[in-house]
Amino acid sequence: MLIKIAQDRQGLGKFSGKLAAETLIQALSRKPRARLVVATGSSQFEVLESLASETGIDWSRVDGFHLDEYLGLASNHPASFCGYLKQRFVDRVPIGSFLYLDSMSDVTKTIAEASRQWSLEPIDVALIGIGENGHLAFNDPPADFQTNAVYHVVSLDLACRQQQVGEGWFPSIDDCPTQAISMTISAILRSSKIICSVPDSRKAQAVAQSVDGPVTPMVPGSILQQHPDVTLVLDEASAQNLSPHSLQNAQRI
Repeated sequence: MLIKIAQDRQGLGKFSGKLAAETLIQALSRKPRARLVVATGSSQFEVLESLASETGIDWSRVDGFHLDEYLGLASNHPASFCGYLKQRFVDRVPIGSFLYLDSMSDVTKTIAEASRQWSLEPIDVALIGIGENGHLAFNDPPADFQTNAVYHVVSLDLACRQQQVGEGWFPSIDDCPTQAISMTISAILRSSKIICSVPDSRKAQAVAQSVDGPVTPMVPGSILQQHPDVTLVLDEASAQNLSPHSLQNAQRI
């Protein structure tokens, strides 16, 4: 795992977006199409802004995939990740295709079709984050490290739902859905490259546990230690609890 530490969210987003662009351009130099997984949430604001502004990508040859979505939330809801992705990314680049997770339709069919399309070719780069409870996508602790499925329905724990309220996506905990469609841990790990962008001090404990602690389903982000090509992009606030050893080996950007 490579750890990069930016001074602030803006530096983090600029670095992650540029790295994602470089990865896509390299993939397109080797093969006809490239495949990208896109995350959402407040941690990705600056990342997607940066990526959408990058030049030199033949977006017509890129296929995008949705990481997770609340169950039963309409795309016009302010917290919908379908709406988020359309506004902040898909409508801003001439991408060849983008697979949204439609959680308002038959969930079994949505998962089956998304899994089928995901499985056609390897994912070149996945943009992800780590939650305050250590989750990856919506795989809250204890996360399922064993399933070979690509997408599954998960229940959202209280800490996850409180984070969504705290970030302003929902007015109260009662308004936040209790289930979601999420890419599985094993599917995320099958991405050739993972760019994990995690700003803010409220994520500092989860970051430290993911980097310096044991690999455990109770800290889903810790599984990233086992992936061969992860770049963890932090800001000073989210990096503050890292061990001296991890800080020494990190690169300031």
